[in-house]
Amino acid sequence: MNTSSLQELVTMKMPYGKYKGTILCYLPEPYLVWYHSKGFPEGKLGMLLHTMYEIKLNGLEYLLTPLKKSQFKPS
Repeated sequence: MNTSSLQELVTMKMPYGKYKGTILCYLPEPYLVWYHSKGFPEGKLGMLLHTMYEIKLNGLEYLLTPLKKSQFKPS
């Protein structure tokens, strides 16, 4: 896991489905659990969703807090 992947969790939006347009770090845990049971998509999106699942499962959301705050700094 690298910091650019964590940065993508707070910037990338879900491209399709029920939560289309939702930033990945704000996806509800039950949605990620559903993906875990059905299988994550291939590629980068699947890797990011799996990472977000693991973060939420292990109570590590606090790791994303500084990255979330950095997204909203005034220019």
